[in-house]
Formats: sequence, C-alpha cells, structure tokens
Amino acid sequence: MDSITRGYLIYHITSSPLQLGLAAAMRGIPLFLFGIVAGAVADRSGRKAQLIIAQVTNALLNFILASLVLANRVEPWHVYVTGFLVGTVQAFQNPARQTLVSDIAGSKHLINALALNSMALNSSRAIGPAFAGFLIATIGVHGCYYVQAFMFLLATVWTIQMRIPKRSWESVRVAKEPLLKSIQAGFAYVTSNRSIRTQLILALGPLTLAMPFTNMMPIFARDVLHGGAQLQGLLLSAFGIGSLLGALVVASIPRRNAYALPAVIGAVVFSIAVFFFSLSHWVWLSLVCAFISGVFMTTYQTQDQALLQLSAPRHIRGRVMSFYLMSRATVPIGTLLAGALAHYFGGPVAVRLMSLSALGLILLVIATHPGFLRLKVNLQDDPDAHALIN
Repeated sequence: MDSITRGYLIYHITSSPLQLGLAAAMRGIPLFLFGIVAGAVADRSGRKAQLIIAQVTNALLNFILASLVLANRVEPWHVYVTGFLVGTVQAFQNPARQTLVSDIAGSKHLINALALNSMALNSSRAIGPAFAGFLIATIGVHGCYYVQAFMFLLATVWTIQMRIPKRSWESVRVAKEPLLKSIQAGFAYVTSNRSIRTQLILALGPLTLAMPFTNMMPIFARDVLHGGAQLQGLLLSAFGIGSLLGALVVASIPRRNAYALPAVIGAVVFSIAVFFFSLSHWVWLSLVCAFISGVFMTTYQTQDQALLQLSAPRHIRGRVMSFYLMSRATVPIGTLLAGALAHYFGGPVAVRLMSLSALGLILLVIATHPGFLRLKVNLQDDPDAHALIN
C-alpha cells in the first residue's frame, strides 16, 4: 500500500518520472546500508521488542505524512525523507520478523510456517495495491496513509500478545558483546560457512536475475501478445495465483526433513519457466509459464529460507537472515539491468538473457558444490543444531 500511495503522491506533486524512480530508490537504499546491522541487533536484543518499535515507528511516519498531505503542506523532500526512514525501519523489521517465525513455530513446523508466511505476503501483494487505489480514489492520499497508520497500530497490539520462547545462553552472551563485534561475527560466519554461502547465492541470484520479468509485463502484454492493460493484469494474476498455490502446497505437506534438492529443482524450473515465457507468442502459453514460474518461485524460496534458518544457530540467525533479505534491494537492481537490456535489445531478449543467467548461476553452484544437493536437516532436531551433510 505504501509503494502505491508514495508513488502516486510524488508523481502527483512533481509529474516527473525521474523523481518517481528516486522515491522508490529511497526506500531501497537503507536495506543495503543497514541490513547486516539490523540482523545483529535482532540477535542481540529482543526480536519481539524490535518488531514492536519498528511497527510503532511506521505508524508515526504514516501519520506525519498523512497530516502533511491533509494540511496541503507536503513537498517532495517530505516524501524522500519519510521514504528513507520507512526503508530504514523495514531494514530493522524484516530480520526480526523472519527469525520470530522460527522462534515461535520451532524447527518441526518451520517449513509449513514459512509457507503460510509466504501466502500472507503474496496475498498482501495482490490485495494491497488494489485496496490502496480504492482508498486514494475515495478518501484521498491522506486518508490512505491514516488507514496504514491504524493498521500498523493494530499489528502492534497483536505482536504484544505473542509468547516468545526463552533465549538460549548463547543468545544472552551475544547480547552482551559490542555491536561491531556482532556485525563482524555475522560476516565471518557467512563467509566461512560454505553451505550458508551456497544457500544465500541460491536465494539471491535466481531471484535477482529472473524475477524482474514481472516488471517487463507491459512490454509482453502490448508488444508481444498484442493486448493491453487487461492482459497485463491477467499475466500478473497468473503469476500471483501460482505463488499462492505453491505456498499452499508447501504449507500442507507434512515432513520430517528439509532437503536442499527440492530448493535447487525449484530454482531451475522457475528459471526455465521464465525463459519459455520470454519465447512465447501465444497468450495461453504465456499464462501457463507465468503460473508455473509463480509456483516454483515460492516453493524454492520457502525451502531455501527454511534451510537457512535451520542451518544457522539461533543466536546468529538474525544476521544470516539479514543477508537473505537483501533480495528486497537486489531485485530492483536486477530490474534496472533488465530495463537497460530491454532498451537496447527489446523486452523478450532481455528476459531471455536474464533467465539464462539465473539458470547458469544455479548450474555453477551445483558444479562447484555438488555436496550441497545432499544437504538434509532433520526437523525434529533441536532448533540450534547445525545442518549436516549426509
């Protein structure tokens, strides 16, 4: 909702496509700047408290911007500053939220819980923009931001009621060490642990390179399939429905172990589906490819995220997840690259090159680390246990 409302507001004020892009960028920059710091804070302090502070801050920022719009005193720099602060809050909110899922659900139910979390996220992506558009049209930009502020306050009330398991002695020890040392320990753990590095590459690489095809939909809808906005919506809906179905399937499957092989297969199928989407000149085939890419994008991301959380001990999990959540910042970079390629070679060629690059990266990971395909984590084990290569 914030993305839609913020974009509408800055474009209404400036009528500048450049400033429209800049407003979006201001939300992404903090994810690069503060991601690992936020992960260290999540490991040092109470994750529940960190999430509550982030949500209250979000509510306050939305209330301030809404009041400026209502008073007709909003200026572009207000949009940029609040956007940067919202991105900063998101950088600190994300690792706390993601690691709380594993803290509450435990290792036994983690994959199912992450899949349900993915369902909620994809549902919000589908419903949020439409709801924001409806609110802007009926009660204005200020009204939309007041509603968002109220929603954050409601979320805070629910968060306060969560019961979090007691912290381990190792987590207590981490809380006492200097912040800089915690950040350095996070970098050292990720760079020295080959399995964690491989999982992060698998999580970030294909998503950064292949996911931007969704931003190229206007090109495919109009220039390739000779349709319009309605067809563009159908293609994105096919991808969204596939994502929801993939999450539902993963959430409903009982299991005793988590494996790396399904994550790798999912990433491969996702990249191949995007590649065939770029080749298609038939609407039905494009819809099928978009649907399949949605299914396997969600399944591979859920499996890989679960492996990451289970592979990392609880006391360092927040810092590991802060690297995983860098996808929120790397996907826009991939979109920028796809746009540049589309400018020179056309949309279909751009998506083709990006999807092949994603597939090549996956194959490179498998070739350089073949043992990764045998990675298995017993979901009945202690949550702080390391993943083992069988």
